[in-house]
Amino acid sequence: MARNVGDEEMTLGMLSAEKANGLDEEAQRHTDDEGDVDGQTANSTQDKPKLETDLRNLFFDDGKRRIDFILAWTIDHKRPETARQARQVFEENLIKEGLELEYDTRGRDVNFVKVHAPFDVLKRYADILKLRMPMKMILAEQHMKEKYSDWEEDDFGLIVNRTRTSNNNVASKTPLPSVGARLWNNTIQLVRKFMVPFHYDETVLPTVSRSYSCPYSSSREYLFEIPENKDEYFSKAIRSWIVDYILRRQSFNVSNSKTFSFGIKKMLSDGFYSAAYPLHEGHWKAGSANNARKVLFDHWANWTNCLKFQPIDYIRFYFGEKIALYFAWLGFYTLMLVPATVVGLAVFFYGLGIMSTNIASKELCDPHNNITMCPLCDARCPYWKLSDACSHAKASRIFDNGATVFFAIFMSLWGTLFLEFWKRKEATIQYKWDLTTFVQEEEPPRPEYLSKLENWQIFKMNPVTGIQEPHLPFWKRRFPIFLASYSIMLFLAAIAVTAVIGVIAYRVSMLAALQLIPQHVSSNSTVVATTAGLIYENASLVTTVTAALINLAIIIILNVIYGHLAFWLTDWECLRTQSEYDNSITIKLFALQFVNYFCSIFYIAFFKGQFVGRPGKYRTIFGGRQEECEAGGCLIELCIQLAIIMVGKQLIQNNFIEIVVPKLIKLVKRKCSKETREQKLAKTPWEKDYILAPAESMSLFYEYLEMVLQFGFLTIFCAAFPLAPLFALLNNIVEIRVDANKFTTHLRRPLAEKSANIGIWYSVLYGISRIAIISNAFIIALTSEFIPRLVYTSRYSPDESLSGYINFTMAYFNTSDFAPSDRPKDIHLGVISMCRYKDFRNPPWEDPEYRRSTAFWHVLAARLAFVVVFENVVVVITSLISWLIPDVPTILKEQIHREAYITNEIVLKTELRRAQGEDLNSLGGAHLSDENLRYSPHHSEDIELKKRSPSTGKSKSGSQIYI
Repeated sequence: MARNVGDEEMTLGMLSAEKANGLDEEAQRHTDDEGDVDGQTANSTQDKPKLETDLRNLFFDDGKRRIDFILAWTIDHKRPETARQARQVFEENLIKEGLELEYDTRGRDVNFVKVHAPFDVLKRYADILKLRMPMKMILAEQHMKEKYSDWEEDDFGLIVNRTRTSNNNVASKTPLPSVGARLWNNTIQLVRKFMVPFHYDETVLPTVSRSYSCPYSSSREYLFEIPENKDEYFSKAIRSWIVDYILRRQSFNVSNSKTFSFGIKKMLSDGFYSAAYPLHEGHWKAGSANNARKVLFDHWANWTNCLKFQPIDYIRFYFGEKIALYFAWLGFYTLMLVPATVVGLAVFFYGLGIMSTNIASKELCDPHNNITMCPLCDARCPYWKLSDACSHAKASRIFDNGATVFFAIFMSLWGTLFLEFWKRKEATIQYKWDLTTFVQEEEPPRPEYLSKLENWQIFKMNPVTGIQEPHLPFWKRRFPIFLASYSIMLFLAAIAVTAVIGVIAYRVSMLAALQLIPQHVSSNSTVVATTAGLIYENASLVTTVTAALINLAIIIILNVIYGHLAFWLTDWECLRTQSEYDNSITIKLFALQFVNYFCSIFYIAFFKGQFVGRPGKYRTIFGGRQEECEAGGCLIELCIQLAIIMVGKQLIQNNFIEIVVPKLIKLVKRKCSKETREQKLAKTPWEKDYILAPAESMSLFYEYLEMVLQFGFLTIFCAAFPLAPLFALLNNIVEIRVDANKFTTHLRRPLAEKSANIGIWYSVLYGISRIAIISNAFIIALTSEFIPRLVYTSRYSPDESLSGYINFTMAYFNTSDFAPSDRPKDIHLGVISMCRYKDFRNPPWEDPEYRRSTAFWHVLAARLAFVVVFENVVVVITSLISWLIPDVPTILKEQIHREAYITNEIVLKTELRRAQGEDLNSLGGAHLSDENLRYSPHHSEDIELKKRSPSTGKSKSGSQIYI
């Protein structure tokens, strides 16, 4: 049966009769840390399932009027009379608007105002705001049965014509689908069967389908499915959203001297109220009676659901479109990581397979080649054997091989496909949630903006609202502040660069110190000698890992500083609306954190070892030699740096702070609390929700920022770390449940805000995907050994193999050309007349000596050619993919036009029948039966959640919910 929006929330709250009736006495008496069901007993009944909303006190004292919003206030000791008068005026205006208020002032520190919106008020604002509400399905059946008699839903919920009419009007069956179509359909069916174990329980959360809707009109109520109990018509999310709409527009000043003394946000900012929030539907802990909140916790936020899909429609019913859209995006992003993870693992295992069999690695590790390398530092460092870098070179081959190029191209295409498919998914969500025509309302000025400009003398009329608002001249006031703000941002970015330079200095000195171990460690202890030898052999690895850990600690510290300064700078800019403020803080925090996280990685990828010089003539910075890459190349160092920063960020900053810290805080609060069990039980729902953390407007901002930075790690440096998608996938599986748990258990119920898309974050993701193409091209060309190996095998190798490649990449240096002050003092390898270093230069016996060799220019030309070809080919392919994949599915476009046409036809024909005097109320609330459902060109795009039976077209639970 079709149900309206209010019915889905009843389903969400009910679960099933068995669960609600099965609460035994022990479960009914269950008490958690915050108290149980607000001092009431969960009595079961045999007639119908008892809901938590019946058990928890979510109503006025009369037990009939539902609490839609809570306003909390404490006594303002600084200006008590001003606050009291402001609240009095504000509440009087709310009553004039039609809202009903009830007070809870029982002498506690916090007092509460309960707000109820009667049906007439909700109906009036639904008409004003043109909210789209479900229409009676019986009207669609009566008007469209004849026209669409040959149309029905397929297994995906899409409307298809099962017959075709020939020229002589004789119905003929549709021709058999092509082999390709059958193969595609079979593949889809196979994938859907494979996904069955990952679906949530549809017997508890039935599939939600879309019904026809149109803007609500109080003069055309006969078009809409209004139940007997009219309070159930508007969902709880819509009720709270309408109440908030009213709260944001009521004045709290008697006189008109202060034009901007209005709105609940301004009252919260001024301290007249301490909180404003809708109530949670019930309790979430085990043993509590069934309610919408508990259902979401049990079947979404609980850790047992880590590998399950999310009930996005039910998240939307409870939290609203904006939060549900975030979880839909995060779930889609996580799902898209699966193929990237599979390919990344394949590339990694391929690297493991060739690690020991690679000819170049064998040559480097062979001690019989007797290649003596030049010292890694001046004077103090000794000569060393190339075979000492064997383990480093083998590890480098895991990530530096031919598969790297393939993986870089794949990830570039993956990034484009992810964004294109998300646009299609987003379009489907917009249609299903009636957001295709959603337009953000004109935003009022921010309360902080008005407070700062309370005594401002310059005003300008808002062209939309016609209200005189404080105006800041651009050139005299805004431009100097913006200039100073972004100058400070450049300075903050320079601090991150300075920190990287400090880490570089640590690496240089640490590596030089570890090279001196054989000289200074002389012990009879086998353990000490073995440990010292192990550290000496892996000096580069030890230096890289410790430097990366130090860098991670600096990054975390700078992130905290950057967060506070970014908000301070944005507040200083005094931006008018919340959207302007959010966009500005997004740009600042993303830019600063991007520089902070990626600065050291960019250095290793593109600068380390590129401008070192040569023995006897090294280029120095502040009197010290620059870092140079190991014999195995810099790619393994880039991989280690990337892995430690990415995984460390996820473990420390994401999981530890979001999982462990809240539990520790809760544990401390519990130990310090002196409340008895009776005191907890006596608390009202609004008191329990008040002590929860507020759901601030910036809550989702940090979640998006976290994921966008992760997307940067995945795509910008994917050529260096093919395991990045795996770690991202594991992190996101945990992240979804952490965020879900936070919203359902730790935060007050957020306002059910509407949003049609993910906002500015899509543009940020697109920009990162473009940067990634350039970045990976240069990583493969400059950092990896792919191009030199390719040049050697194609031009210099006699048998087109890598035999002799190590000797090809090593230049000669005559040790007599060392300056006396730079000549190594340690000669434990004996007298060395000739040492080697990694570069393409002429040997000392050729004229001109030590100049760039012909091979260098060949390799350089090949590198530049590869960058140009790679960038252009990938850009062309990704652009072609973007062009070929429409932003909105074709069948969805047709469905949108069809629904607009059908809705218009329904309204016109129904109005005609009404004009002819027909009693439309006699239609009642009848719905389409399953048998006649095929006559209505109904559409559901929720393919991921649907698992239909081919014969009946029903969901697995045998029921559907229509919105």
